[in-house]
Amino acid sequence: MITRLPPLLATALLLAVGSVTADAETQIIPLWPEGVPGRPSDGGEERFEDGRVFNVQEPTLTYFAPESRTGAAVIVCPGGGYDHLSILREGEEVAVRLNELGVSAFVLRYRLKEVGHPAPLRDVLRAVRLVRSRAAELGVRSDRIGVLGFSAGGHLAATAATLFDDPEGRTGAPLDATSARPDFAVLVYPVITMEDPPGHAGSRQNLLGDNRDPALLQRLSPDLQVTARTPPAFLVHAAGDTAVPLENSLAFYTALRRVGVPAEMHLYPRGGHGFGLDSGLGTTSFWFDRLRDWMGMNGWIEKPE
Repeated sequence: MITRLPPLLATALLLAVGSVTADAETQIIPLWPEGVPGRPSDGGEERFEDGRVFNVQEPTLTYFAPESRTGAAVIVCPGGGYDHLSILREGEEVAVRLNELGVSAFVLRYRLKEVGHPAPLRDVLRAVRLVRSRAAELGVRSDRIGVLGFSAGGHLAATAATLFDDPEGRTGAPLDATSARPDFAVLVYPVITMEDPPGHAGSRQNLLGDNRDPALLQRLSPDLQVTARTPPAFLVHAAGDTAVPLENSLAFYTALRRVGVPAEMHLYPRGGHGFGLDSGLGTTSFWFDRLRDWMGMNGWIEKPE
């Protein structure tokens, strides 16, 4: 089921996911209408504070439909260290910019530390499968579905790009038969490795708790899971990022090059961590323009019909 929201009313549903432009068509799409797998009976209430969502219990996609469509779709994974979701800065704001390119944007509200692995992986892969299975209905092309993630959301997007066939990403639902492989991945200051250094200890703890099984840490380090089937990727990082060092992006880029997967990476001297679409950061503030160029060069977007 899809719940269609009139303009400016998305703030009133699902804990006020945030502000929406007046001309945006916004829909809330439940990821698990048949029931969220593994949902605890005492999971508590979701809450929205200062542009962030905590304790996600009902994973959803918030669909931002562009006025003119190119057929491309992007599932946006906000960051927040698997503790919360930066749903405005790294979700809605990005969706609106994608709409300006004619790209259909789906902001993913995925489960967090209250449930841990494999729930986030299942949520992102279910999102890809759902959008692909409803491509005609949603006005997108099934071969132009990408993932875009920030920080821990970048880790989730990278795991979608590498573990799209992983058994833990399936629940036995009929939709499992639909491919969960993204056609491209965009990773912005992503967490990549689960090892220290240069991993992000908070993301690892929130995702895995005290589980330090070496095999699991390796499987959830996307740089170690890259194959020739990993989709092309676009990476962005700042040299001054002390929260998630740029060595994370370097490791993923190097792994892609090793197997011949096309990749483009932009490393900037300014911005630190969590800059999103901030202005005033010099060349760093133009990373989204470079993303537009990359998507156009690869034929995922063109002049809207």
